[in-house]
Amino acid sequence: KWMQALLQLSNLHREEPGKVRDYAGNLTGAVRKINEILPPEKSGGPTISEMSGWISEWKLRFDPEYGGQRGAPKFMMPVRLQLLMHWGAAHQDQEVLDHVNLSLRSMALGGLFDHLGGGFSRYSVDARWHVPHFEKMLYDNAQLLGLYAQAYALTSDPLFLETVSRTIDFLQGELRTPEGGYFASLDADSLDPSGQLKEGAYYAWTEAELKSILGSEFELFSHAYNINAFGRWEEDTYVLIRRETDEELAANKGLETTEVKERLEASRAALLNVRDKREPPRLDDKIICSWNALLLSGLADVARYCDMPLAEKAAQELGEYLFASFTNSEGTLLHSRAKGKDGPAAYLEDYATLIEGCIKLYSCNGDPVWMERASTLTRVVLEDFSAEGQPFFFFSSHREKALIRKSIEVADNVIPASNSIMAKNLFQLGLFWEDSSWIQRAEDMLSYMKDSMSKYSGQYSNWMQLALWLEYPFFETVVSGPLAQSYGRILGSKYLPHTLIAYSDKAAELPLFRHRQDPEHTRIFICSRGACQQPMEEVEQAFLSLRKELIRE
Repeated sequence: KWMQALLQLSNLHREEPGKVRDYAGNLTGAVRKINEILPPEKSGGPTISEMSGWISEWKLRFDPEYGGQRGAPKFMMPVRLQLLMHWGAAHQDQEVLDHVNLSLRSMALGGLFDHLGGGFSRYSVDARWHVPHFEKMLYDNAQLLGLYAQAYALTSDPLFLETVSRTIDFLQGELRTPEGGYFASLDADSLDPSGQLKEGAYYAWTEAELKSILGSEFELFSHAYNINAFGRWEEDTYVLIRRETDEELAANKGLETTEVKERLEASRAALLNVRDKREPPRLDDKIICSWNALLLSGLADVARYCDMPLAEKAAQELGEYLFASFTNSEGTLLHSRAKGKDGPAAYLEDYATLIEGCIKLYSCNGDPVWMERASTLTRVVLEDFSAEGQPFFFFSSHREKALIRKSIEVADNVIPASNSIMAKNLFQLGLFWEDSSWIQRAEDMLSYMKDSMSKYSGQYSNWMQLALWLEYPFFETVVSGPLAQSYGRILGSKYLPHTLIAYSDKAAELPLFRHRQDPEHTRIFICSRGACQQPMEEVEQAFLSLRKELIRE
């Protein structure tokens, strides 16, 4: 069909070249005008009442048995679950909180998660998160790290902490490069025992294989991972899937939890040793700036919420790697590298995600160099991706020639839109540096989105979180004094999605710290756009105050 179309175009161009030129000119002009037209007139961001209505519509599609959306295939959609977590916590909406919890538990227990090697596949082809499309993407696992870390801060569920830890093991063991970056993905296909390329061959097991490897431990393992009709995939192979945690299994079997954990860990290690001898999935060895930047955010969230020093070290190393390897002499970024060679110039998604990663790393370790780097990159975005009269940023830089037109990305999907990430960055950086123009730009961007959000709310979860920040008080929480590091980290470990935490135990020449340093006392300033409460000296008192401000009656 493609060849027929080309032949028809060739004949038309030969017989009536003028008609083809006119058509091409009209089409090109129409495409170019798409971004020349301003969005609908801004009318303020969405209200809480409007968002409540949208989320009520979403509830109708919640899967009450397995979480996520009803039906199949099932995509994880981290940004939507993050928004719902914030909404549920703020409004004490138990239906939403239960949905988030069920979704996260079902995903972590499902076959979507690699129970031997850790890490998540792209999506589930069925409605119960059992059989995945076996491709493992860096961007999925990066975002899920942050999502599960935040969920752990909210719930203290040990399953979420274990999921975070084992996902990091996968990322560092299978995707990390010797230089410090992370490869893009592992393919879904690998060679089966007959030498044929087959999806999932690396991950599936027959019952005979499991019995041969596990021996007497097969009985407990088969209960834990459903080597039965529930876990069967195809051709008498099984994709490991759980329906209960170690604690629940131990209670049902009348065993000690410690014993169950040790026995299942030994069984997984034995199976992994065998699996490692199989032909592995093929590796996509591109190193993509934006996907690595998403991982920077995820690792920083893990370090902040889960008290994992190894995650903080990994985040610090990844941040330094990205600035060393993806910044050119002009101070702009590259989009990717492969086999030691530079790829194309960076797109908006690369800048937006790296800026976000810097902000999150600052929230994790309090080092202002990351906010300075975030601000430097933001100025590049404002200079190279903006146009007069256009509130949104273009996807490609003005330094790069557009084929026909420059596109604008605003819809949140499996990865949030580059413009929604950038709007949230501008809001937080504007508060940190006391730059009202950046805050105003974020507000304007959201305001121009309202019409689209009212029509297709499901595509704008990240924008909705910005709307929550703007509709309710958002706090700059500043900790200064000799115990600032300790207090700041304690506050940072709590689930406070409406707060930017800044802390310094030394005199700091930063706007938020002016006139707030006392070498003798550690004080906590809870402020909203510069208006501050009386400073507090007890970290628990500050947490309770912020928690009270999160919950909306």
